[in-house]
Amino acid sequence: MVQENEIMYYYYYDSHPTEKDLIGQPSAHSECIFFFGKVLRALFRGQCCTIYQHLNFYHTSDPLEYPLEPDLAVIKGVDPQSVRSWRVGENGPAPQVVFEIGSSETWQWDLEEMPALYARMGVQEYFAYDPHKRLLPKPKIYRRQKGRRLFGWRLDPTSGEMRELPPGPDGSLWSIHLESLLVPDGYYLRLYNNRGQRRLTREEAEAEQADAEKRRADALAEKLRSLGIDPDQL
Repeated sequence: MVQENEIMYYYYYDSHPTEKDLIGQPSAHSECIFFFGKVLRALFRGQCCTIYQHLNFYHTSDPLEYPLEPDLAVIKGVDPQSVRSWRVGENGPAPQVVFEIGSSETWQWDLEEMPALYARMGVQEYFAYDPHKRLLPKPKIYRRQKGRRLFGWRLDPTSGEMRELPPGPDGSLWSIHLESLLVPDGYYLRLYNNRGQRRLTREEAEAEQADAEKRRADALAEKLRSLGIDPDQL
C-alpha cells in the first residue's frame, strides 16, 4: 500500500518497447549475458548486492525520459528488489558497474555514446564486450585495435566524465568495484581475482568442490590399500 508521502513515478517506456527491446539477440550475445550474470551472482553471494539484467534505469521524474537499459547492472549495498524499473535516488544509487554485450545494431553506440550517458547517471565503471567469433566492426577511432573485444571506462570524480581504461597485453581490464580482472575468452568474459584464480559460477564451484572431495577420498582409499586395509570393508 502506498503511503501518503510516497511518490509513485510512471514512465512511458516501462510499458512501451525501447529500440533495444525490439532488437533480436544473437545466440552469442544471450549466452554471454546468461553466463556472466551467473558469475556475478556467485561473486556477490551472501553480500548486500543486487544484479539486474535488462532493467530500465532513470534519473529524473520525467515520465517520457528515455531509459538506459544495460545488459547487466551491479548495485552494491542494496538488497534485491522486485521492481519494474529503477530510478536513481529513489530506489537507490546508480549502479557501480554496468555491462553492455555487443550486437551489430548497438556496438558503435555502446563504444561512442554510452560512456557519456552512463557518466551522467553516475555509473562508476562501464564495460563493453564483443563475444562474437567474427568481431563486430569498430568505430573509426578503434579500427587499429584489431582483435580487441573488451573496452572499459571509469568515472573521473573530478570532471564527472568517463575515462577509458588502457587494456593489458591480453586485452584484460581491472574492475575496482568487482575487485577482479576481466579477461576476454571468446564467447565468455572471465573474471579472475588478484591471485589469478578464476571466479566461478555457483554450479562450477560446487562441481569443483565435489571433484576435490572425490580426489581426497580416492587418495585415502589408496593409502589404506597400501597398508593392507581394504577401504570397502571399513
